[in-house]
Amino acid sequence: MMQTDLPTSLVLVGAGKMGGAMLQGWLALGLAPAAVSVLDPFAAQELKDLCAARGVALNPPLASLSAPQVLVLAVKPQMLDQAAPDIAPLVGPDTLVVSIMAGKTMGNIAARLPAAAIVRAMPNTPAAVGRGITGVAASAGVTPVQRAMADALLRAIGAVEWVATEDLIDAVTAVSGSGPAYVFHLVEALATAGEAAGLPADIALRLARATVEGSGELMFREPDVSAAQLRKNVTSPGGTTAAALEVLMAPDGLAALMERAVAAAKRRAGQLSG
Repeated sequence: MMQTDLPTSLVLVGAGKMGGAMLQGWLALGLAPAAVSVLDPFAAQELKDLCAARGVALNPPLASLSAPQVLVLAVKPQMLDQAAPDIAPLVGPDTLVVSIMAGKTMGNIAARLPAAAIVRAMPNTPAAVGRGITGVAASAGVTPVQRAMADALLRAIGAVEWVATEDLIDAVTAVSGSGPAYVFHLVEALATAGEAAGLPADIALRLARATVEGSGELMFREPDVSAAQLRKNVTSPGGTTAAALEVLMAPDGLAALMERAVAAAKRRAGQLSG
């Protein structure tokens, strides 16, 4: 990303775990601390310390703020109605609103804030360690310059994938937004299976965790090798892995189960979005 893609003024509304991770990422990228104002009435001590150490304005008087280039909404979705009247005056005609609120559509936001340019983003929890992935959609009013700014800001917490239309955000939510929980459950299930096979519980859990961590790192370091090829690389004909895959790749196996799980998550995302 280019340094020029970073905004010259930004207001972050809500700085919990995800908002705080984004703030740290922006500062690491080179966003000027003086360009940022954070609004969070429930600021944790860690956030207070970070803002004090880096010279970021925390909860300045709203009357002292002018319309920023970018306003990032990182509050809990249920807090939007409460926060909107206070922050609506900050949205100028050229302000880009970037929302990471789950379940709040561009229509929900536009009904509460006078925003012509809205980017709706769905990050996931590995963003906390800079290894997240964020699915993003833009409203028709977003300019190429604003899109580049949003992309730069979101890449501070990991990879970014732009989708063509907002309705695909529900599918993004079902795959990557909720996906870390699927992976964590895989670790639980693999450890439980190892225990059932005779391993002590603590050893089974350590084996399962390290296997998933290492496999993920292998995929990260081999971006041009497909997951299918990596699977084949582990599988010897007639061997132990092949025996297990006969179960996992059966018609009613993991692929079918995952398809049903993602469909259920997508359906629920649509319900929550109204």
